[in-house]
Amino acid sequence: MKLSEITPEIAAEYLRIEEEADALLPMLAAAKQYALSFTGLSAQDAEQYEDLTLAVLILCGDLYDHRTMTVENDKVNQTVQTILGLYRSNLL
Repeated sequence: MKLSEITPEIAAEYLRIEEEADALLPMLAAAKQYALSFTGLSAQDAEQYEDLTLAVLILCGDLYDHRTMTVENDKVNQTVQTILGLYRSNLL
């Protein structure tokens, strides 16, 4: 599955959330943008890496689970960091 194919319904199914699929739309957009910004890939280039889809779904779940303003720690999910790190092209 490609990044452009992820819908709020697919994200809701992945997260096992049935009633709140529409609420995931801004979180899904933010997760996609985070992945693109982190890697430095364009949306078109990111389409060729299907494992980025998993990273976006995990990020979406993390955003959904941590909707409050309270920050518990500053750690990035290790799976997400590993997948996104594979395609990072904006290292200076």
